[in-house]
Amino acid sequence: MIKILKYSFYDLMRSRWSYVYFLFYLLLGFVLLFLNNELSKAVITLMNVIIVLVPLIGTIFGVMYFYNSKEFTELLLAQPIKRSSIFLGQYFGVAGSLTVSLVLGLGIPFTLYGLFQSNAIWDFSLLLITGAFLTLIFTAIAFNIALSNENKIKGFGYAVLAWLFLAVIYDGLFLMSLIVFEEYPLDNLSLLATLFNPIDLSRTLILLKLDISALLGYTGAIFKQFFGTNLGLFVSIIMLFLWTVIPVWRLSYVAKRKDF
Repeated sequence: MIKILKYSFYDLMRSRWSYVYFLFYLLLGFVLLFLNNELSKAVITLMNVIIVLVPLIGTIFGVMYFYNSKEFTELLLAQPIKRSSIFLGQYFGVAGSLTVSLVLGLGIPFTLYGLFQSNAIWDFSLLLITGAFLTLIFTAIAFNIALSNENKIKGFGYAVLAWLFLAVIYDGLFLMSLIVFEEYPLDNLSLLATLFNPIDLSRTLILLKLDISALLGYTGAIFKQFFGTNLGLFVSIIMLFLWTVIPVWRLSYVAKRKDF
């Protein structure tokens, strides 16, 4: 698996799209720091970009790489190599290259601006950690969808739909349920709904870490009581970890039993 991971990683790192992805974040970091002139404000602005863009890029890259490397994958399947090693190696190669581009692209401008001498270092670190988790999660989801659909158009459509549901539609349905059942106590439902969406969970963690949960009103106070504690942080990290592990496990499970 390590050899396949290295091949996939280096293959993507030499790809022009990886350079474009890296340069986009590099330029974005310098522009935000130039416009905001303050690290904490730049982190807040960057959060809105990370929460939406990172899952989308992970989804698209995952699906595109899987379908584009299909012939090479079939060649590997003819060799005495475990199927799980092939697909997990490709997955970690894609997710790893995207994570490196994200961390370096944002890390360089913020480091040059004096991140390590600023109090915003912990907020920025949490932003990168959640960005890495979202990359791992949505790349795994994309691989699962592509593996389950031979048709490229269907696979690509389902992958984009999955991102659209978790990024936009899920929030809309959640808000509608709060309005319809406003007369009932929905504190626990709000917490559970947040935990079962990695994008919402990441956004909530960053908002609470930046201490701007007051913008969320009553809901923010509820989240603060739970996510603002050590237990809440621990549960949140565990949920992000599960969101990563379960799709990866399913990818390995399906790959072993699929008839290619």
